[in-house]
Amino acid sequence: MTSFHPYLFLPGTCREAFTRYQEVFGGDLEVLTSADMPPEERMPGASSDAVMHAALVIGDGLLMGSDDPEATDARPTAGISVNVELESVEATRAAFGALAEGGQVVAPLDAVSFSPAFGMLVDRFGVSWLLTTAAEPAG
Repeated sequence: MTSFHPYLFLPGTCREAFTRYQEVFGGDLEVLTSADMPPEERMPGASSDAVMHAALVIGDGLLMGSDDPEATDARPTAGISVNVELESVEATRAAFGALAEGGQVVAPLDAVSFSPAFGMLVDRFGVSWLLTTAAEPAG
């Protein structure tokens, strides 16, 4: 079985971002810092509290990330967005609103041909998101 899982590199905001994503989506969060790793496996130039690896598990979904000690500012991710499909319009609205706080809405949440609610935004951490409500099966 092949699985694809987004891996985010953040400029020292990984713990804050993943804590926020857990607040928004729920799930189980594991965070390993540089101090948790053997000295030979630590990121060169990283502080002891720098996140080496974060994993947020929600059902079958997995979002991962780490701090990037070479990044100096929050830049929007280029060429990729994290796509999340939620079960209801209400859940999509709630997640969209929470992620939009301090960020920038690119496409407001609205009904489209393929979804009862779809929107695009860049959150305050510079991560680009596509939020979609699962389409109701044709009956």
